Amino acid sequence: MANSLNKPLLLSDEAEPGFVKNPSFLLSSLKWSLKIVTWVIFIAWVGLIFLFPGEIGNQLVEKIIKATKGSVFGIPGSLFLTFSAPILLIAFLAVALLVISGEDVFEKRKTSKNPGFRLWTFPVLVDGPFGVVSAAELIGIILFVVFIIWALYAYTLRNLSHMTQFDIPSTEKGIVLLEMTGLRFGMMGLLCLAFLFLPVARGSLLLRLIDIPFDHAIRYHVWLGHLTMMLFTLHGLFYVTAWKIKGTLMKELLEWKNTGVANLAGVISLSAGLLMWVTSLHPVRKDYFELFFYTHQLYVVFVVFLALHVGEFLFSIVAGGIFIFMLDRFLRFCQSQRTVDVLSAKCLPCGTVELVLSKPQNLQYNALSFIFLQVRELSLLQWHPFSVSSSPLDGKYHLSILIKVLGEWSSRLRESILSMSETEPETGLPLPTKTMITASVEGPYGHESQYHLMYENLILVAGGIGISPFLAILSDILHRVSDGKPCLPRRVLVVWAVKKSDELPLLSTIDVESICPFFSDKVNLEINIYVTRESAPLLEDGEVHEALNSSFPVSGCRMSALVGTGNNLWSGLYFIISTVGFVILMTLLRIFYINPYQVSTWWYQGLLFIACMVASVIIFGGLVIGLWHLWDKKVAARDDEHEENDRIKVESARSYDTAAHDDLTEKNLESSTIIRYGSRPDFKEIFGSISRKWGHVDVGVIVCGPPTLQSSVAKEIRSHSISRQGHHPIFHFNSHSFDL
Repeated sequence: MANSLNKPLLLSDEAEPGFVKNPSFLLSSLKWSLKIVTWVIFIAWVGLIFLFPGEIGNQLVEKIIKATKGSVFGIPGSLFLTFSAPILLIAFLAVALLVISGEDVFEKRKTSKNPGFRLWTFPVLVDGPFGVVSAAELIGIILFVVFIIWALYAYTLRNLSHMTQFDIPSTEKGIVLLEMTGLRFGMMGLLCLAFLFLPVARGSLLLRLIDIPFDHAIRYHVWLGHLTMMLFTLHGLFYVTAWKIKGTLMKELLEWKNTGVANLAGVISLSAGLLMWVTSLHPVRKDYFELFFYTHQLYVVFVVFLALHVGEFLFSIVAGGIFIFMLDRFLRFCQSQRTVDVLSAKCLPCGTVELVLSKPQNLQYNALSFIFLQVRELSLLQWHPFSVSSSPLDGKYHLSILIKVLGEWSSRLRESILSMSETEPETGLPLPTKTMITASVEGPYGHESQYHLMYENLILVAGGIGISPFLAILSDILHRVSDGKPCLPRRVLVVWAVKKSDELPLLSTIDVESICPFFSDKVNLEINIYVTRESAPLLEDGEVHEALNSSFPVSGCRMSALVGTGNNLWSGLYFIISTVGFVILMTLLRIFYINPYQVSTWWYQGLLFIACMVASVIIFGGLVIGLWHLWDKKVAARDDEHEENDRIKVESARSYDTAAHDDLTEKNLESSTIIRYGSRPDFKEIFGSISRKWGHVDVGVIVCGPPTLQSSVAKEIRSHSISRQGHHPIFHFNSHSFDL
């Protein structure tokens, strides 16, 4: 019998949800001052980009250029100061804010007294090409649409004005108008490109500052990518049409000017961009992931030849976002060079693989984190994202992931583990000659704040392997309640839809009773499972489903702590010193080469600009990474004596070898779990029942599953929000996508 959802909650004094750690007045004032300055700079930067296509914005930029072009950097420096420096300055402020903030502080929330809607968690669009879109995201989409319409209008007026100012033969007016329109589309594409690389800088200080989870940032990158490539494609089409009419198409396409844009470089850049664009479309990405992954590495060609195409003069507009991405990419490269011990590998009967990876104590993550995994025996190039299925409180020196066998890569991984499970007992080979899985890891990445801990009432909706992050959430909540750490959730409903009952043993990867004995007295937990393709429990006839284990020789290699979401101080130093190094290199280049020798070739200046960006990341950033690595080794050596105890604890806690379907009804979740066969979740009935039982409170709803599941839940939340009565809960929609 499941626990009643409306019974009084028993809260322990040690884990009081109202726990508050009040910072000093001076510290709070400093943080608020930095936030205000950051917002002012951001709004001014976005406002300038928005106004730039019109006369007012253009005149403002011209005034900035006039006031600053006398510097050693000239006009390119003025454009860099106008369009790229603000986003770098915001990143500088992000360093200060993150260092000052330190560890996460749980602030007391008055959700039970003042429930209310929030822009980020209120779903507005639930169907369509954008998927589920919150109110805040819809505002962003509308702003970009307004910008495009405004820019087209403003540029058209400017084009027509220029046409009347010059004596152009009537036979050539159409060609000139086509070329001018193509030029304007190119400029609009550059302005959008200034934002494109920011969301995919996975561990960047900016994403951490604004607290956007990486899986959401990927969506924004996709949206911006479609818009940017559409504008660049129109830019190319208008020029190609004009050149075709003039009869100079091939000559123009192959032209590489020293002064002005280099057309051939633009053709190469656009071709690389188009190939990335086409192969990133959802049908291609879903069915041919390797094709998408490999072609997307052409971003290097796209960026380099874009710099050669427009030169330093215009590339300065987009350099800020690209530089932040380069910093993140180099740090990821350094982190991924270390191989990571796989402490254990398990093949569950439902076709899911569980890997336990070794990590250092000082590498922090939360229950909603992702990692990117590479297995070198399977591919040297492929990286796949997976949700973490363990809580950081499960152990200081390991984390776990669950991998659903769906494609070729995951199938080969499962076969490798099964083959090792079959041969190891027979071979009796010494440890050094045993087969190993050579894993490399990037991450972890995820939401900066642990928003699953910010609601007293939680509904977790999972589809299939989407239960993985919720296992981490449940473990995290139970650990915190048991240890007396700050934690708001006290009422948790899990709704899990699976196709077949062989997936049920996934729940046995979390031992609720050992984490939090008598958890039912402290957390009101209910788990509703829907087995959609079976009408009744299968008769096992004594058959037991075995989970095959493989153990591996341990070399002491843990995940590297060189990640942007890791140590705030080192991350900040890496960004600051690399940026200062870039300015130093550009200054030296200007003083001792470009200005004395009057280097004026556009494409060559663009190449030098890119070279300085790369050199500053490798030389100055590499120096910081080297020191960071030495510091990490020193900390790891200090922690080594504790690691063995933790590893023994991991192996003993995960030593189960069999998992029968009826385990769920025999173990600690029996009183909290209801299994329904042959039916799907009726979210209208579920949310209606919750509304009657829970009353006027904030309820966090987190969904992890396919897009159809997310849309169904979001649609019901939106419908409930529109028709809700005053005494009903307010549901807050949050998605955690495992399909990046």
